[in-house]
Amino acid sequence: MMLFLLITLVHSYTNNLFDNSTKTFSSVFGYLLLIWILLYLGTRPISYVFGDMGTYGKTYNQIVSGGQVIIKKDFLFNYFMVFCTKIISDRVFFFVVALIYILPLYLFSKKYCGTYWYFVFFIFVSSYMFWPFGTNGIRNGMATSLFVLGLFFYERKIVTYALMALSFGIHSSLVIPIAAFVVSGIYKNPKVYLSIWLAAIPLSLIGGGFWEGFFGGLGFGDDTRAEDYLTKGNVNNDVFAYTGFRWDFLLYSSFAVFAGWYFIFKKNITDQFYIHLWGIYMIANAFWILVIRANFSNRFAYLSWFLIAPIIAYPTMRYKLWNDQYKIIGGILFVYYLFTYLMFIRG
Repeated sequence: MMLFLLITLVHSYTNNLFDNSTKTFSSVFGYLLLIWILLYLGTRPISYVFGDMGTYGKTYNQIVSGGQVIIKKDFLFNYFMVFCTKIISDRVFFFVVALIYILPLYLFSKKYCGTYWYFVFFIFVSSYMFWPFGTNGIRNGMATSLFVLGLFFYERKIVTYALMALSFGIHSSLVIPIAAFVVSGIYKNPKVYLSIWLAAIPLSLIGGGFWEGFFGGLGFGDDTRAEDYLTKGNVNNDVFAYTGFRWDFLLYSSFAVFAGWYFIFKKNITDQFYIHLWGIYMIANAFWILVIRANFSNRFAYLSWFLIAPIIAYPTMRYKLWNDQYKIIGGILFVYYLFTYLMFIRG
C-alpha cells in the first residue's frame, strides 16, 4: 500500500488531473490494486492469527463433518455459511467472503467517480480498519459492504432498502447506520448533523459510562454481544479491546467531519446524495462517541468509519474545487494513509 501511495503521490505532482494520462493511470493502478487486494486478502491462510477467522474456519469444517447447527443470531450470514458448506471448501468460502467485502467498494467508486475511481478505492482499502474487518470481524465487514452496495443503487430505493435489510441479516449492528440513513434522508439539514456530532463529545465526556449502561440496558434481543461490549468490560480478555476515551480515534473520525463541513459549507456543494451520506456518517459516529469507552469500541466506530473514504474522496473526484487539484488529492491520500500506517506501526 505504501508503494501504491508513493507512486500515486509522484504521479499527482507531475501530471494534471484532467489529462488522459491520469485517466489511464487511474484505470491501470485501480485494477492492479483491486486484483492484488482481492487475492492477498481472499487467499490468506485459515488461521487464528487473523482473530475470529480461526473460529469461523473451525465452525465451517464442523458443519462439513455433519455437526449440529444451532442458529440464534445473524441468520443470513449463518445460513449462507451452512449453504456454502454443501458446495465449496473452507478456502473458497473465505475467498467468496472477500469478494462480497471488496467488490461493493469497487462498484461504488466506479459509479460515483468514473474514470477516477482508483483514488476513491485506494482510500477505501487504505482505511485504518479495512484489513481487520476483512480478516477478523468478517461479518461486520460483509454487512457494511452490503450497505455500501445499497448506496450504489441509491436511485432505486427498493433495491437499496433490500440490500440494507440483507446487511442487517448479516450483522444486526447495522441497525445503527440504517437508522441514520432513514433519519438523515428525512431531515436533510447538514447544520443539524454537525450540531449532533459536536454535542456528542461533551455529553460523552460528562456522562462517562452512563451512555454505555443506557444503550446496553435497551436490550439487543437474543444477541448479547453488543450489550456485553457496552456494559461488561473486556469479556473475552482480548488485547484488541480498546477502552477509555480514545482521542486518537476521535481525531480519525474528525477527518470526515472536517471534509463534509469544508465541502458543504465552504465550497457550497449542494449534492443531495453527498449531504445524505455525510448525515449517515455524522449520526452513526455520534452514537459511537457516546459509547466510546465500551469494550471493542472500534466495532461501534466502524459502523461509521466505513463511510470515511467516500465522504473525503467523492467531492474531489466529481467537482473542480482547487487549482492544482491533483496535487491536493495526492496530499489528501498521503495524510489519510499516514494515519493508518502510523497506527499499525505503533501496534
